[in-house]
Amino acid sequence: MTPPLFLLDELPAADELVLGGDEGRHAARVQRLRPGEALLVSDGRGAVLDCRVAAVTADGLSLRVVARRSEAPADPRLVVVQALPKGERAELAVETMTELGVDEVVPWQASRSVVQWHGARGEKARERWQRTAREAAKQSRRAWVPDVAPLADTAAVTHRLRSATAALVLHEDAADPIVRVPLPPDGEVVLVVGPEGGISSAELDAFGASGARAVRLGPTVLRTSTAGPAALAAVSLRLGRWSD
Repeated sequence: MTPPLFLLDELPAADELVLGGDEGRHAARVQRLRPGEALLVSDGRGAVLDCRVAAVTADGLSLRVVARRSEAPADPRLVVVQALPKGERAELAVETMTELGVDEVVPWQASRSVVQWHGARGEKARERWQRTAREAAKQSRRAWVPDVAPLADTAAVTHRLRSATAALVLHEDAADPIVRVPLPPDGEVVLVVGPEGGISSAELDAFGASGARAVRLGPTVLRTSTAGPAALAAVSLRLGRWSD
């Protein structure tokens, strides 16, 4: 079984460390790790420590570093522009996309989005997405925690698509299946997922003018919270991310 992974903002240079705070309490009290057991500690930016539990303390664990390694960032990067879903589907989408390997999620205020992010409410919503991505990265043992970008409007998304190496817009009426469109060997692949009400014709035209290509996943219409993960799975297989 793969050792559990815990995240710290900064990794120490020493070969001994204390895993405290929320991470340490979870490791000691919930996962009940004991001396001699293995675990991973990462900074969420590629650096990983292979550790062994030296002792269990009142508030965490004392650890011994066995090895240090660094994982390079994925190339090409996979970015999903996610129209704001309703309710708990938002966190479900972020969680699943993180587990499937997304490198960045861009929340998008589409014209047909029912949910609206304004002021403090928007900041809290983004923080929930960030927490969800962090927890999902731990669960899936990812050394890189996906970025959650600030809320983007359609103009900002259009600008992002213009600079992408490949830009794909999921649309049920598209002629090209996602499994057949060319994908770059490096750079950035941006996938756009519309809201439950669909991408408007004006948005679709703006994205097309920026060089984006409309693609379809298959014969069925998926919810906005499942379309992104499905597209990531299809693209990841073609890029060889799951070949090892």
